[in-house]
Amino acid sequence: MSREAWVLVVIAAVIAAATLVGAVLLAIRLVRTRRMLGALGAGGKVAFYGALIYTILPVDLLPDPIYLDDMGVLAGAALYLGRLAVKHRAAQRATRETPTLPAGPPRG
Repeated sequence: MSREAWVLVVIAAVIAAATLVGAVLLAIRLVRTRRMLGALGAGGKVAFYGALIYTILPVDLLPDPIYLDDMGVLAGAALYLGRLAVKHRAAQRATRETPTLPAGPPRG
């Protein structure tokens, strides 16, 4: 092989390794949100399990050495779950902070 071919092979290997590391980090971040799935409802569960299944299955939009599509799906699921978590926390705060009016003295 010529020197240029080796350089291209090394560059491709570095890019593949970088995208693999990115996909693994996104998967770890997604798995850490798993403890909140019960509170996030069916949409959160579908996003979580759908993203993990898409990442694990060998059938992808792009071949497996290129993890850009996997990273996109994982990042999209992480963003969606993050937004669901923010909405859930806001709803919990709203129900906890709802002031109750004092009964006051009877009129009459």
